[in-house]
Amino acid sequence: MANRLRDLREDADLNQTQVAGILGMSQTGYSKYETGENDIPTQVLIKLAQFYKTSIDYILGVSDQKTPYHK
Repeated sequence: MANRLRDLREDADLNQTQVAGILGMSQTGYSKYETGENDIPTQVLIKLAQFYKTSIDYILGVSDQKTPYHK
């Protein structure tokens, strides 16, 4: 999961501080998600999936399909 977060961020040409700002948190707190030191709360996962236009399953490494599910 940590690699997916980093890859999504880098693909969007963003740094950790920018993503942390989008989430309303500190860079240090966000960094702990990328390193796997802290689990990501559900609400943050939802925000990240919406921001990157991907599925939560992709972020978590459950699926290799980047596109979100259609209702």
